[in-house]
Amino acid sequence: MANMKNAKKKIKTIAKEKKLNNTYRSSMRTAMKNVEKMVAENNKEKAIDALNTAIKRIDKAGSKGIVHKNYVARNKSRLTKKVNEMK
Repeated sequence: MANMKNAKKKIKTIAKEKKLNNTYRSSMRTAMKNVEKMVAENNKEKAIDALNTAIKRIDKAGSKGIVHKNYVARNKSRLTKKVNEMK
């Protein structure tokens, strides 16, 4: 346990940041799963809408530094390719 005032404050700050980071990460992952689900159902219109949401959330997580820029690029490309290959 921290004894100094600044260390106690840092513990609180880290907890707040972790909570926010988990929110961004989980919403990003959910959006990605929704795209995968629409592709599996072969519903192109909903897949495109889900893709736009997923790209927005992936970019947001990348800009916040929660995920690496290569992870952002790889997943945006992968999801876009899946949607574009649909009939």
